[in-house]
Amino acid sequence: MKQQNHHSIEVIHLKKYYETFLAVDDISFNVNKGEIFGFLGPNGAGKTTTIKMLTGLVKPSDGTATIQGKDIRKQIVEIKKIIGVVTEDSNLYDELSVVDNLQFVGQLYGVPRLERQRKIEELLKKLELEPKKEVKFAKLSKGMKRKVTIAAALVHTPQVIFLDEPTTGLDVLSARTLRAMVKELNAMGVTIFLTTHYIEEAEQLCDHVAILVNGRIKTVDTPTNLIKATKSNNLEEAFIELTGLKEEIMLVEKEGKMSNV
Repeated sequence: MKQQNHHSIEVIHLKKYYETFLAVDDISFNVNKGEIFGFLGPNGAGKTTTIKMLTGLVKPSDGTATIQGKDIRKQIVEIKKIIGVVTEDSNLYDELSVVDNLQFVGQLYGVPRLERQRKIEELLKKLELEPKKEVKFAKLSKGMKRKVTIAAALVHTPQVIFLDEPTTGLDVLSARTLRAMVKELNAMGVTIFLTTHYIEEAEQLCDHVAILVNGRIKTVDTPTNLIKATKSNNLEEAFIELTGLKEEIMLVEKEGKMSNV
């Protein structure tokens, strides 16, 4: 386990209301510099809303957070220059080719031309996008679009990367390639903030995980400690126990057995 002395992300009493609905309820946690941090929870737990606040897509209702020491309320422009974001909804242009989208993003971030070209070629190769580089984004499959979105988030060599369900829609080989790339980036010192519904993926990759339930942090610890604390065999079992999904699963299984009688 990596030993860190500084925090890359500090979240301080962060809240988000949508009218009267409290989506994120007074959460506080820290992400160590240079680690892979898993942010896990059932659907509707507040994971994506939290990422949107941390990356400047929505404003917090209360509380704040810092990324690399910069306040999300006061320095979001500076923050956007040092982070990469991969969300479920791509912001790339349908009418542009893969390579033109990457060129545009690189120019947007002010990456010098030669460095930009080198980085794009490197990403196209690593993500196996070279055969599709002249294809328009709109004509790509869902999995290919996800790969291009990931490449776009890495063009400017960010210090912190937010990955919101990055392997969704990818085939087994592509997902494995992406996980290897995540490890490689982390080994280079990049801090990675990861949400995923594949709990096994989080167990393989993450140094620490936070478990979010109904907008609140249930616990933050290492996968190993959570498995031990819940007397589970793996992180998925621990997750089910900590989120209260065990009773729901048992009920679904019971109803399934009854329907087969």
